[in-house]
Amino acid sequence: MATKIRLQRGGRKGHAIYSIVTADVRAPRDGKCIEKIGTYNPNTTPATINLNFDRALYWLETGAQPTDTARYILKSEGVYMMKHLRGGVKKGAFDEAACQQKFDAWKQAKVAATEALGKKAAEDKKAAAAKNLEEEKKVNEAIAKKVADKKAAAAAAKAEAEAAEAAANNEEVAAEATEAEAAPAETEAPAEA
Repeated sequence: MATKIRLQRGGRKGHAIYSIVTADVRAPRDGKCIEKIGTYNPNTTPATINLNFDRALYWLETGAQPTDTARYILKSEGVYMMKHLRGGVKKGAFDEAACQQKFDAWKQAKVAATEALGKKAAEDKKAAAAKNLEEEKKVNEAIAKKVADKKAAAAAAKAEAEAAEAAANNEEVAAEATEAEAAPAETEAPAEA
């Protein structure tokens, strides 16, 4: 029986989560599988992979053929590396302890590289946020300046209007005072006659 290591779709519409399974080549994608060996969630950043390493290695060594995506996942988790190292042990190039030591060194280098990428991504995100904040502050300052100019212009116009109104009131008061001074002189003149 020809077996494949492939992804079986699950989850909801627009938010797929995959099971990594071994299945008969003739079985439908979401149909019956021989064994579930892990899960793959591409919706997280970075993608989350939970894999039963020993079972995946077993199926690879027994001849199961992975699909392209499954091959990528198995390579990223080190299953292919361990298969390669075990081949060296079978040929007598080195012993099992050296095989495990080489695999652990590879895994540590991979984890360090992943952490470095994560730190770099976090720093880039922080720098982008700081840049956006500075740009937003500049925009807010420009808006505040426009508002202040508008308020100053409105205040100046209001002050001019009040000054004009005060001047008009002063003129009216002066005119009334002049009329009042002229009016008593007129009223006194007929009294003498």
